Amino acid sequence: MVFLLLLLLLAVAAFTAATVGSASIPFSDVLKILFPFLSPEGGVSNHAFQVIILKIRLPRILLAIITGMGLAVSGTVFQGIFRNPMANPYMLGISSGSAFAVAAGMALGFQATFLGMGAISISAFLGGFLTSLIVYFISGGGKSVFSLLLSGIAIGFFLSALMSLVMYLNRNQIENIVYWTMGSFNASTWTKVAVSAPVIILSSILLMVFSRDLNIMITGDDSAKSLGVEVKAKRLFFLLVSTFITAGAVSVSGVIGFVGLVVPHVLRILTGPDHRSLIPLSMVSGGIFLLLSDTLARTLLSPTEIPVGIITSIFGAPFFIYLLFRKRNIIP
Repeated sequence: MVFLLLLLLLAVAAFTAATVGSASIPFSDVLKILFPFLSPEGGVSNHAFQVIILKIRLPRILLAIITGMGLAVSGTVFQGIFRNPMANPYMLGISSGSAFAVAAGMALGFQATFLGMGAISISAFLGGFLTSLIVYFISGGGKSVFSLLLSGIAIGFFLSALMSLVMYLNRNQIENIVYWTMGSFNASTWTKVAVSAPVIILSSILLMVFSRDLNIMITGDDSAKSLGVEVKAKRLFFLLVSTFITAGAVSVSGVIGFVGLVVPHVLRILTGPDHRSLIPLSMVSGGIFLLLSDTLARTLLSPTEIPVGIITSIFGAPFFIYLLFRKRNIIP
């Protein structure tokens, strides 16, 4: 029931987002454009509205939803693997690896394309995914979550330093690199939607299928082994799939914080730790949160656009501090 209500809220948020912006479009016209068979006239006569909805706002809305889904799901899994509600999708240095790869690609003038994806997206995906693999092997093959965490922190700081060095040596690219690290959907295209949607949605469904094993792993390695779960193999599986999702999300949006931290944490408090329900609820809630954040990012100071990572941090950080104080019984 909760899942269906969240789906309804997501649909309402998506239609509302399509109506607002530098050009306000009536809700009825949005419906006619998206569902022309519902109108006797077969759509709207305003060609500009059709272009804005179908080529600009709709791919952006879908990409924000898909990215929010991916970050929330990967955050849920990371919190389960590390048995820590403070865990997030960037713990293994994924954001630092992506940022360094993007900075290096910009500095070197990387121009390659693949499946319609530009050089920046390719660099971000490869940088994030390869970094997580390096962290995994440095930690000794993920024998313990503690070694994974320490390795991720160390590699993350190292790559951040390398990115700063690249920026220092290529000052003409500083603005582009910094803007990317703030996160944005202003370059959304149907190609990005078509490439990222299968990666994120299918991988999330795969995690749902094995969510029972994740529930067992939360009880501890020894307990999970006694129940027949191959802890090391399953940990590697969850890490790889979650990292794949995160890298796919970062590649099309840049670094967006707090979605994978706050959304799973709040849902875990409200619905409990069962990942069989927590993962699908996180998918929808993450999509709602990031869509609303992006809608605010492009409308608050219209026609100027705020990087969406700033919006998620403005809302996410204070709320998370509130949760921490509440957990410590500092506030009611």
